[in-house]
Amino acid sequence: MSNPQQLRYTKEHEWLSDAEGGVATVGITEFAANALGDVVYAQLPEVGQTVTAGETCGELESTKSVSDLYSPVSGEVVEANQDVVDDPSLVNTAPFEGGWLFKVRVAETPDDLLSADEYTAFSAG
Repeated sequence: MSNPQQLRYTKEHEWLSDAEGGVATVGITEFAANALGDVVYAQLPEVGQTVTAGETCGELESTKSVSDLYSPVSGEVVEANQDVVDDPSLVNTAPFEGGWLFKVRVAETPDDLLSADEYTAFSAG
């Protein structure tokens, strides 16, 4: 499993892209997608919703369990991935591409986000 180097990661297994124009993309990692099993339902934050770093902002339901979705940053949601709502299996098949979850206009980024190498070590341990 390879975690893209350009992303940052949380210990709750979300990833965050660099903010382009102040907007960053959020998803869950391949590690989390594999641990969840087949995702069958996604409840994503709504456009206009304010999210807070480290707090629950949605959930993913799989054939194994229900898992809370945590925001890696604070800010306002500007887009939710309707493709994932329509076809939640994208979270499993393309977690770093088409399976992204939402985009957020970043107001604050926590200092504890992990690099790809740090996340790989964390998720292996």
